[in-house]
Amino acid sequence: MSVVKVSRGRCLLQYWIDLRGTSQAEVARRSGYSPRMVSFYCSGDKPMSVDAMYIISKILDIHMEELYEWVLK
Repeated sequence: MSVVKVSRGRCLLQYWIDLRGTSQAEVARRSGYSPRMVSFYCSGDKPMSVDAMYIISKILDIHMEELYEWVLK
């Protein structure tokens, strides 16, 4: 049996923000993260922590896994 390895691909946060008709500022306000941090997440400059993924996924009404493209290795 082989070990399954996975890594994060592209962040899809901006896609979900747009799809939900909201804004980075609104996600920041509701999550408690700074607008700058949400911008970093959207651009892929900083990966989201598990806590951030959980909180933001609840705000956007999606599964945590949907915040990134996932790459199987």
